[in-house]
Order: sequence, then C-alpha cells, then structure tokens
Amino acid sequence: MNPMICDPTRRHDFLMLFEVADGNPNGDPDAGNMPRIDPETGHGLVTDVCLKRKVRNFVSLDKEGLENYGIFIHEKGILNRQIEQAYTDLKIDLQAEPKDPTDGKQRKAKGKGQGSEVDSARTRLCATKYDIRMFGAVMSTGANGGQVRGPMQLTFGRSIDPIASMEVSITRMAVATEAEAENQGGDNRTMGRKAILPYALYVAKGFFNPAFAKQTGVTSDDLAVFWRALEMMWDVDRSAARGMMGCRGVYVFTHESSLGNAPAHKLFDRLHIEKRPGVVSPRSFADYSVELNATNLPAGVELTALQEG
Repeated sequence: MNPMICDPTRRHDFLMLFEVADGNPNGDPDAGNMPRIDPETGHGLVTDVCLKRKVRNFVSLDKEGLENYGIFIHEKGILNRQIEQAYTDLKIDLQAEPKDPTDGKQRKAKGKGQGSEVDSARTRLCATKYDIRMFGAVMSTGANGGQVRGPMQLTFGRSIDPIASMEVSITRMAVATEAEAENQGGDNRTMGRKAILPYALYVAKGFFNPAFAKQTGVTSDDLAVFWRALEMMWDVDRSAARGMMGCRGVYVFTHESSLGNAPAHKLFDRLHIEKRPGVVSPRSFADYSVELNATNLPAGVELTALQEG
C-alpha cells in the first residue's frame, strides 16, 4: 500500500466502485425492504450508513481485542454505558455533586459531566473507538461525551444505470408451529417473496479532512485499516439477501496540501463509466467500460488505484 494515502496530515478524496448481482444491497424499510431507488431517475442507492456499517464490521474482526479499535455503534450496543465507561476509565464520578454552585449550573446544563470532564471523556472515546475517531458521533444521549465531527465522510452509493428490481417467490418446507402444520395441506409449503437486483454497478465518493483528523487523533494505521476495509469488507459481510457483492475499484486522490490542491468534483469527473457497445441490460462488470484519466493531474495531486476490476 502506498504510504502516502495513509498520511493523516493530507487531504484524500476517493471513489469506490462496487457491484451487486442477484441480491439486495440495501433494503428500504419504508418500501417493503425493496432496493433503495431514486424515484425520479430510477438509479439505485446505497446509504452511507450501510457502507460505514460494513467498515465497522470489518474493523471489529480485523482488530478484535485491541482497545484502541473498539466500535461505538454496534449491534445491541448500549451507547450510554460506553460513554459512562469513558468517565470510569478517567476516574470521574458522574454522581458526585459539584461544590461550587456555578459548576452545578454548568453540570445541569450540559447533562452528566462538566465542561472539562466532557472534553476528557470525548478524547477518551476518540482514543478507544475507531468509528468515533473516523466517522464522528453524537455522544450526548444521557451521559455526556459531547459531539465529534469525523474526518472521513462518505456519500450514498449511486448506480451507474437505472436499476430493475424484482421480487421472486420463495417457498419454505417447514412450519413454525403445530397449529400452522395442521392448517396447511399438501406438502406444507409456506410462500414468501425476496427482492433482488439482477445486476448493478455503484459508485460512492469519500472525503478525508486532516483538520478533523488532528482533533480526533487519526493515525496512519487507522487509514491503512480503512483502505483495507473498502477492499475486503464485502467478503466478511456475505448473506443470502445481498447476493454477490464486491469491490471493483478504489481510486484515491491524495493532495500535497492539507487544504487540498484541487476541487474534489473535478477530480471525480476524471472517472468515466459506460456500457460497452451492444450491451442493453448489464449483467456483469465486463459489460461496462471503466476509464480513469490519470494524465495531467493538477499540481500537488497524486492518484493511487488500490483495486481495479
């Protein structure tokens, strides 16, 4: 891996290509869990929350047991308990009453924890929770850990072409209860439905801000883990509902300056994707032509392709 893309003092903008075949990449609970779609254009959408969930899951496996790579937002995780643990680690008693009445007003206004205590708790949480350090978090849900604006931000993934989602019928041989078995005749089949996309290629965009990274304590190792996650997180997140998903490209534009040497949108415009001649309904990555113009990059910008095709 190019060490330059792991430098937290530089700005990084990146593009990620990923595909889904015969699966549902991100169901919409407001639409019967059908694949998310832009109603005006018909393009498919995958939320940034969905993508960050995959990153979190990969990091929790890759760095399991390491204190500084804990995950704040995880399944059945109790947020307030984790925030309170930060105070416990710092030996700050949240139940103690302040001696100065002024401090008491401040404590009441801010919730559990005074101003300097909140700052200490926030620093502790950033140090121990990878996803807070990278993505930020609101930690004032009871016990007060303040708020963190994360240096790594992602957009929704959007499909290159309009998607054609479909529902397929499925059957289940078994039944859940004896009553259900008695009410069914024949071979006891239970009918159901499953939403899938035959194929779709998505592009998501991301941005790393070194100014925020300095505040949260992001290290070069943190960035290395993130880039590895973008390539490998699909393989530890398999399920029957998602079909075949995988990364088809990660392109990182690294700036010499912490503020950046070129607008991100102009760099992203260098990626050109279109269906190959004669292809009407893409069913594989080979049905697309992917070209990235890496010539004559703006001064101070370097391109690293982590994965192609």
